[in-house]
Amino acid sequence: MYTVFIIITIVVTLVIILALIAPKGYEVSRSIELDHSPEKVWQHLKFLKKQQEWSPWARKDLNMDLTFTGVDGEIGATSHWSGNKDVGEGEQEITRIVEGERIEQDLRFLKPYKSQSDCYMTLEEYEVNKSKVTWGFTGKNKFPMSIMMLFMSMDKMVGKDFEQGLQNLKHNLNN
Repeated sequence: MYTVFIIITIVVTLVIILALIAPKGYEVSRSIELDHSPEKVWQHLKFLKKQQEWSPWARKDLNMDLTFTGVDGEIGATSHWSGNKDVGEGEQEITRIVEGERIEQDLRFLKPYKSQSDCYMTLEEYEVNKSKVTWGFTGKNKFPMSIMMLFMSMDKMVGKDFEQGLQNLKHNLNN
């Protein structure tokens, strides 16, 4: 009985220590420079339907169920998706727009696990008719997921998808 108590105490102490040192949040972002004016690029960022044309996840499930509500390109517009195991189920809602510069979205994953992230895209002109797009998201790691993030990297899990999406955007703009 004493041995069981010692083992339980060690396990509980270990979990508490891991929870204290685990990352409480995450941020992932990627950028790309484009040979196009910000006005042209903005039309591909602002509208949820246009985002689907370059989204790396849309290409992972061509039969994904996708619905839109609200006025696309305005605060409150929402897209909801339900797809295969690669894309899961979730929704994104436009929450803030700084016209021609920044769009923010509430990204809610429903399956395979529930989570929420704040997604953003920024657009800036770095030379005449050249643009830089930064796409990223931030969120909080809740217990017990926070402990798992000691051994996993959100950047490694989705960073390549962001890079692919930005390359898809570049390709679409060039065609």
